[in-house]
Amino acid sequence: MNVNWEDGFEIRVKAEAGCALVSANRAGLRSLAGILLALAEEPRPGTHIHLDAYNSLEDGSDELILEKLE
Repeated sequence: MNVNWEDGFEIRVKAEAGCALVSANRAGLRSLAGILLALAEEPRPGTHIHLDAYNSLEDGSDELILEKLE
C-alpha cells in the first residue's frame, strides 16, 4: 500500500477509558484521508497499517492500527 504523507503533517492519538482521540493539523487530516482511501481500495481483507510515535505519530501518541474488513 502506498502512503503519501503531506509536508508538515502532525497527528496525535490518545486512548483513554475506551475512547480514542485523533488530533491532526490540516496536512495530517489529509494524510489520514489518503491512508483510508488506499485501504478502501485494497483487495484483501486484513490489510492494515500501524501508526505510532516511532512511525508517523507525534511523540507521546498511543498506537493506532487501521485495518480493512471484508
